[in-house]
Amino acid sequence: MKVLVIGGGGREHAIVWKLSQSPKVTQIYCAPGNPGIAELATCVSIAVSDIEKLAAFAKMEQIDLTFVGPEEPLSLGIVNYFKEQGLAVYGPSKEAAMIEGSKAFAKELMIKYGIPTAKYAAFTNYEDALAYVRSEGAPIVIKADGLAAGKGVVVAKKMEEAEEALKRMLKEVTFGSAGARVVVEEYLEGEEMTLLAFVNGTIVKAMVPAQDHKPVYDGDQGPNTGGMGTYAPLPHIDSSMVERIIHEIVEPTAKAMAAEGCPFEGILYTGLMLTKSGPKVIEYNARFGDPETQVVLPLLETDLLDILLASLTGELEKVEVKWKDKAAICVIMSSAGYPGPYEKGQVINGLDQVAYPTIVFHAGTTEKEGAIVTNGGRVLGITAIGENLGQARELAYQSVEKVSFIGAHYRTDIGSKAFR
Repeated sequence: MKVLVIGGGGREHAIVWKLSQSPKVTQIYCAPGNPGIAELATCVSIAVSDIEKLAAFAKMEQIDLTFVGPEEPLSLGIVNYFKEQGLAVYGPSKEAAMIEGSKAFAKELMIKYGIPTAKYAAFTNYEDALAYVRSEGAPIVIKADGLAAGKGVVVAKKMEEAEEALKRMLKEVTFGSAGARVVVEEYLEGEEMTLLAFVNGTIVKAMVPAQDHKPVYDGDQGPNTGGMGTYAPLPHIDSSMVERIIHEIVEPTAKAMAAEGCPFEGILYTGLMLTKSGPKVIEYNARFGDPETQVVLPLLETDLLDILLASLTGELEKVEVKWKDKAAICVIMSSAGYPGPYEKGQVINGLDQVAYPTIVFHAGTTEKEGAIVTNGGRVLGITAIGENLGQARELAYQSVEKVSFIGAHYRTDIGSKAFR
């Protein structure tokens, strides 16, 4: 089969890497891809938002299946358009992708169907939002309603931080239309975790749980990022808690979407906080998480293509999704200054020094004059697979030490929560 993967980050590199292991896959294309992906697939210079051009390419190359990686094309309706053109595509419709595209939509859905989440209010007016925040007090969470590349969330520990976040979103329009409406949530205390699932209508096949590290510095300090590292599974979180999350949150969410007339078909990401009163939803994504994908897919034993095809034919329920009895850790190497302004074009050295069971997933790289150089905030995801979490962690950081570029930054405590 000929497969097209849309996207060009670390998540898409992991998807391409996994699909390349399927004996049924004969050719993989990736649009736009990156230098790491180019080692496994033919990269095509088409933007993820150019839906008509992507569909024309899929038709021309007689692509058997298109996998949509990022949130932007999903929210633009790429799945709807591909299906109208008679093309096989994996991912949620534009209507179902609203679960990520609008945080207010997601909150309204959860409240309506009794899915546990934080108390919230939504605002488009700065003064109204400011009055509400002042009445609630800090700590409090301020979120841009729309897509903001993982950077539209401010966990304000102090009132000044909350007021500054509201000012940036609603008055200075830092996130454009994505921040034209803000969602203000109560601050939840507890431990975060992510549960991804293959979803086909009301059928849910959960993946191994993972834990992301959003703040840029060790000890969860500093501003939020798209994710500085992750690990899976979570040995310190009881399996009964994971089952509870599936039955009380993920399955009810799938049923709620179906009841609303926008059934979800694709990868549902549920970001959770394990509070003293039980698990609560922080956010949903309508696709694989980044960098969670970089640790979850290396642990998947079942052929990914088989799962995707079964979902497209309405037979996901029949597939047994198996997982390896191993552990994986991904450490993100970022550019200096990220998540703020950063320089591009720094030469990356040592990539050839890293070998399996460690994989280097390219997130923000490009090729210049025969060298691989930095081209984004999050540059590389160094993922190691081990017999246990301790071994995976040791392998990951050994490999991180082999790779270098000017200004490289990474957290040194990825996975440490599992050992407390």
